[in-house]
Amino acid sequence: MKRVRSPLQAFALRAVALATCFTVSSGLVFAQDTTPADQPLLEGIQGGERVEISLPDPEKQLPLDDLRKFTEVFSRIKDAYVEEVSDQKLLESAIKGMLAELDPHSTYLAPEDYAELEESTSGEFGGLGIEVGMENGFVKVIAPIDDTPAQKAGVQAGDLIIKLDEKPVKGMSLEEAVNLMRGKPGSTLTLTIMREGENGPIEIDVTRDIIQVTSIKSRMLDNGYGYVRITQFQADTGSQFRDALRKLEDKHGDDLDGLVIDLRNNPGGVLQAAVETADALLDDGLIVYTEGRIQSSRLRFSAKSGDIMEGTPIVVLINGGSASASEILAGALQDHERAVIMGTKSFGKGSVQTVIPLDESHAIKMTTARYYTPDGRSIQATGIQPDIVVRPAELKEIDARPFFTEADLSGHLEGKNEDKTPDEETGSPRADETESAIDQDYQLRSALNLLKGLHILNRKSEGSAQ
Repeated sequence: MKRVRSPLQAFALRAVALATCFTVSSGLVFAQDTTPADQPLLEGIQGGERVEISLPDPEKQLPLDDLRKFTEVFSRIKDAYVEEVSDQKLLESAIKGMLAELDPHSTYLAPEDYAELEESTSGEFGGLGIEVGMENGFVKVIAPIDDTPAQKAGVQAGDLIIKLDEKPVKGMSLEEAVNLMRGKPGSTLTLTIMREGENGPIEIDVTRDIIQVTSIKSRMLDNGYGYVRITQFQADTGSQFRDALRKLEDKHGDDLDGLVIDLRNNPGGVLQAAVETADALLDDGLIVYTEGRIQSSRLRFSAKSGDIMEGTPIVVLINGGSASASEILAGALQDHERAVIMGTKSFGKGSVQTVIPLDESHAIKMTTARYYTPDGRSIQATGIQPDIVVRPAELKEIDARPFFTEADLSGHLEGKNEDKTPDEETGSPRADETESAIDQDYQLRSALNLLKGLHILNRKSEGSAQ
């Protein structure tokens, strides 16, 4: 029986056949010579004269056998698949497959995916509030976003999602899993997850909501010590960061003695926002550069003159949920010795994805380069190693008996400060004060203690220099 091919198949096969015969370019007709294989020459005629041209690099030519194989597979599916499939669906599936096999971050963006990507970078979108990737066929939580349903329900960075309601995740694409996570606000999704340290799967019910991400949060930790939490890098994060620092200084009434920048569980976001944030704290020098195969993927970002903190000591907190733009900021401040990086090793997402529109509603997101810190360190798969490793820990005050002191001795010699209470002498919080976030966060407390120590040393060195 004669097989009838679709117009698309016929066109593809004609293209393959023509490509094997000859190429016509600028009036020059090429015909393959019969010279030995070690002499890659073509002979052609142009303007009545015979010319010799080197053959193109075979490695850069279209793989004709594979193209024939593609059209053959296309034809088999069209002829014999259990249900009729449109040419459009098959071609879109082929595009998705090409990108998905490259790396976990390259993907085809259908209209709804394209719109969701634009929403996520603007700061408002629907869903659970987690940044996810794929690992061994399961959905891995890179980081829950602050103040979202997922974080409030107890989802943690590093969790492996194995089921969404009753549907196993194994075998799903990341796009399919994300679509299942999104839904009507107020509806509940049950996540079955595997977590390191747990004996078996645990279930977490998360109620979907409109996710409104606040990029910057700030407050005073202690007198003179500021805290800025960057939850995600959005288009206006850089300017919001500067505003937050000004407000902290206004609240303190003077320059800050130290600053904690909290990047824990920050999944990244807009590259330019991370560059602007680093620029605010660096006086000059390279912030980050990218390297790729094409010229447009080779970029360098440098700081403009002016550190708005004027050298104030900084501690940056990172962990395994700190990825991408977070690692760029931490790496730049670390290489310039502008901040002490504290916490645990970051995620290691150091590749650049470029969104390439195909038309008004379709695009591809493709990895085009790798990030490098100012000192030339690649972030990809290695992450940022903290200067001081501080792992999360539970803090529990030890209710110890008071020590027997000199003041308890009968007839002791009076001191000038005897009329002060212990709290006033040491500057420590009173026992009846409510517990703050610092009391519950060991890493944050460690950062604050380091800043206080640095401030004391700086003050003493300034005093001795006078």
